[in-house]
Order: sequence, then C-alpha cells, then structure tokens
Amino acid sequence: MTNCPPLHQLLPHEAPMILVDELIDVGKKHIHCRVVIRSDCLYFDPQTQSVPGYVGIEFMAQTVAGWSGYHAWKIGDDSPIGFLLGCRRYHSELSVFKEHEILDIHAEQIMENNGMAVFDCKIMVNDNIVASSQLNAFVPSKTQLEQMQTNNNNRKNA
Repeated sequence: MTNCPPLHQLLPHEAPMILVDELIDVGKKHIHCRVVIRSDCLYFDPQTQSVPGYVGIEFMAQTVAGWSGYHAWKIGDDSPIGFLLGCRRYHSELSVFKEHEILDIHAEQIMENNGMAVFDCKIMVNDNIVASSQLNAFVPSKTQLEQMQTNNNNRKNA
C-alpha cells in the first residue's frame, strides 16, 4: 500500500482497544488487514498463550472500521463512528488463536444502503480460512449522530 496512513490512524479506537495491526490492501469494496497474536493483546490469555476464537469477530469488525476510515480519509474526513449491528453465521475452525500466529483478515462489502452495510468477512492462517462471518454495520450521517447524542443527553437530564 502506498500513500495511506497507518491503520491506527484510520480507526475510531484508541489503545488498548486497537486489535488489528496492519492494513495490507484496501479498495472500493474490500480490505485486507493483518493481526499477529502477541502477549500484549488485550484478550491474550497467558495460561493458554492464545486469544479466544470469538475475538475473531472483533478482528473482523475493526477491519471493516479500517475500510470505512480509509474511505473517509481519502476525502479528507475523520474516521467515522460506526456500530456493529450484528454478526451472522460466525464459524471458526479454531477455538483459540495461538501466540505468534499471523491472521489475515479480509472483508468485502456486499451491500450498502443509507449507512447500513453488510460485509462478508474471513480470517485466514497460512492461506487457509479458519473463521468466517457476515457483519452488519451502520455508520450514521453526522446529522444522525448528532441527533443520537442529543437524545442520549436528554435521557441523562430527564
């Protein structure tokens, strides 16, 4: 990848919640990111020397967030806040991701309508698919986000 900021600059997260390490490739409808399982990962279990397999959903979600952040960056906008609405058919061949394992996370947008999007996602280890899912996400417009914040503040003050 050329002319692209580091992945952490494209995500609306801050350490230690940034779990995806590197942006490998991104295009109009796809993204490829990489994670190396390390002991400094927030979900790393020192007893098993691994990260639970269900964390793969978050790896996928952050990869999708990287895609959204990249496209915002291209037009000079900040990384948008998005919401993971659902995960369909998460299937993992692995119960854990072992320390030092290299995970390649791929996501492809298959549908988008007014901020709602569906992505097919997969995690690969050594060119083998070890997990897959379909993620449903929503990126509100700035107006919608402001309205959500106003509604939230009104509830707090009621």
